[in-house]
Amino acid sequence: MNEVDFWVSKVKWDENHKNIVSMLIHENNNGNVGIGEEINRNWIVQKLQAGYIFKCIYRTEGSKWTIGSQLRLESGSLKWDDTLPLIQTKRKTFISYYHYDDSEYKKKFLNLTSDLIVSKSVEEGDISSDVSDEYVKQLIQKGYLYDTTVLVVLIGAKTKCRKHVDWEISGALNRKVGDSYAGLLGLLLPSHPDYGKDTYNGNLVPARLYDNLQSEYAILQDYTTDRKKLQEYIELAYKNRKAKSDKRINNRIQMQRNSCS
Repeated sequence: MNEVDFWVSKVKWDENHKNIVSMLIHENNNGNVGIGEEINRNWIVQKLQAGYIFKCIYRTEGSKWTIGSQLRLESGSLKWDDTLPLIQTKRKTFISYYHYDDSEYKKKFLNLTSDLIVSKSVEEGDISSDVSDEYVKQLIQKGYLYDTTVLVVLIGAKTKCRKHVDWEISGALNRKVGDSYAGLLGLLLPSHPDYGKDTYNGNLVPARLYDNLQSEYAILQDYTTDRKKLQEYIELAYKNRKAKSDKRINNRIQMQRNSCS
């Protein structure tokens, strides 16, 4: 690893997405990856011309950075072989999921997006109430949902049955959350019957999420390890919170019990 001078983890393009403006650069500190600094294209080109070595790094479902392709200069253009996410604002993201079945996917998702989002998720045991109104009230008062801007629902085979998932979606769609509603993104996990299919069965996703998919307020995609795609999905859900706020639907009575074991 010591032959690498700098790591590259993100990129910023111009408005036409044709020219690189800057990249997020991390100096190689004995193989350790720090926070990084956004540095303009000209500085990077000068370093490459001087013989410095840059390599891409990316997060996987594990907890460490993975080394990718080398950054190179070809005919005056910067080239590399990996997919890099964009330098942009990290959205405050709450993850809703069925703890018993899908906790490993929550960990994997957080590993993949640890530098792309600000996690607002509840850890096991943080919220103890089992009454819908009180549960949502605690989520807001303790800051989990108050300023959340995107709620991500990890959808496995039984997520549709879980009352806490319904309560969390309901809370995120409530005007009491910050200055606007939270955007809503559903990710079908590989354990879901419709994962990888062109269509989905509305009866196999949480009902409140389905309402908002029908109205086009919410977004549904397959779970992926492609960080750039995840970033794009989250950003689209974020924009919908205001651009499509009139399509938000939150009029169902909250679930009182789990509908499957």
